[in-house]
Amino acid sequence: MGSLYTAAASYLDARASGGRWLVRVEDLDTPRVVPGSAAGILRTLSRFGFEWDEEAVRQSDRTERYEAALEALRSRGLTFECSCSRSQLADEERYPGHCRKNPLVAGLPTATRLRVDPCHIQFTDRIQGAFRQDVAAAVGDMVLRRRDRLFAYVLAVVVDDAAQGVTHVVRGADLLDNTPRQIHLQRLLELEQPIYAHVPLLTEPDGKKLAKSSRSVHLEAGLALPQLIRVWDLLNLSPPLDLRDAAIPEAWAWAIGRWDISRVPKRLTRLLDR
Repeated sequence: MGSLYTAAASYLDARASGGRWLVRVEDLDTPRVVPGSAAGILRTLSRFGFEWDEEAVRQSDRTERYEAALEALRSRGLTFECSCSRSQLADEERYPGHCRKNPLVAGLPTATRLRVDPCHIQFTDRIQGAFRQDVAAAVGDMVLRRRDRLFAYVLAVVVDDAAQGVTHVVRGADLLDNTPRQIHLQRLLELEQPIYAHVPLLTEPDGKKLAKSSRSVHLEAGLALPQLIRVWDLLNLSPPLDLRDAAIPEAWAWAIGRWDISRVPKRLTRLLDR
């Protein structure tokens, strides 16, 4: 349900402004990819009335673009190779710079990191307002390609947004603190910066993400309209009772006409009814 909530906000924002809505399969972490899951997600989106404007792209097919971006940074001396493992850095709040001059241990597989010097990145989110982060203090030198040679999300998403001409991003607030890192990369690669909006997460009373808990609400194609109405209600669209008798395309048309991102709360004060 949390994924539906975020997707609905993104879709409504694009359609209400006459924009394109794109679907991207972010399957870079190949060891964790479940066969058939991407096709299942696309079927679910279709059953819930979502329509995307271009063929869905897969990040696993676009690694040459990420390699080119990495090489552009490397050629300017902005990257270095790091032999540190996750276990070695487990107690560190941020990367301490062990390998900035040379890999700490020679002969080991290395990750490629971006040199991040102190810099404050500030942007205004359409929902969350002003947000500021010193990327060096928050995360340190970012991994752009892992030791297993897989590219990091932060590099791939920046390259893909630019390549696909993305102007507006609407996503969950769990990615808010990742956004300054993306903006920093966009500036280094001289790419256009999209306009961001981060919708609040559906959470448990203790603040944990609902999607990660045992109370997570699963989507059911047979209940598509009732579940859409529930998320539109959480987006402050105030759907009327008679909308429950509408066909899904008609209901989407109503929601698109009602959309106003300024009414989306910064955080949710109530959970879905069970």
